[in-house]
Amino acid sequence: MQQGSIPPNLQNRFLHPRRFLFLLGLTLAWLMPVVELQPSVEALEVRANAASTGNSWQGASFPVENFQGYTSAFGYRRSPSGSAGLEFHRGLDIAAPEGSYIRNWWGGKVVKVSQDRLCGTSITIESGAWRHVYCHMKGGVESANGGRYFIDRSGGIVVWEGQQVAAGARIGRVGMTGRTTGPHLHWGLKYANNYVDPGQVLKAMYAQQPSNVQQVGRWPQPYRSQTSWGNQGRRTIDY
Repeated sequence: MQQGSIPPNLQNRFLHPRRFLFLLGLTLAWLMPVVELQPSVEALEVRANAASTGNSWQGASFPVENFQGYTSAFGYRRSPSGSAGLEFHRGLDIAAPEGSYIRNWWGGKVVKVSQDRLCGTSITIESGAWRHVYCHMKGGVESANGGRYFIDRSGGIVVWEGQQVAAGARIGRVGMTGRTTGPHLHWGLKYANNYVDPGQVLKAMYAQQPSNVQQVGRWPQPYRSQTSWGNQGRRTIDY
């Protein structure tokens, strides 16, 4: 056998063309990033964990007054702007008349107030491992004394970054800032930095309300499925 050559038994084991292609295929399949599907997989895992822990949601608040319907669910959807292909919607759109008050879902700290062309005027609140974002609000973001704050003058609301906000407190009003064609709240949730389906959280919250609270309509019925556009029968363009 020549120096540096591979013994025949090892050649047969590792260098057979079919075996080599099979192993190469497995390696590529394992390494290939599944970018489009990742948010959905993470959301399902976190959703299942959060829903099964038995946490009490009775202290939480429904995030919108004057609820009208769910106009765009969490997950993959056809673009409401009419472009081809699918997009991943990282929140739940809740329709309400423009100017309706938005309530903080869970007590926590305001970690960000922002304005951009997609989410519009928004507030992000941190509650332990949870983060909740509220988009398309009326008002704007300003700075003073080295800090930033959200202000809705006509609604009488000022919210500072770093401020503690109680569950159920009014933090803004439904508007049409950012990328939207109709008044609604885009409500996004993250748990441990992974996106969660807000509709599943609302279902768990609704189920824990006393029957008399459900019957008098103080809590809207949770949405039925990820493919439903709600009782409005229309979509709202969202970021």
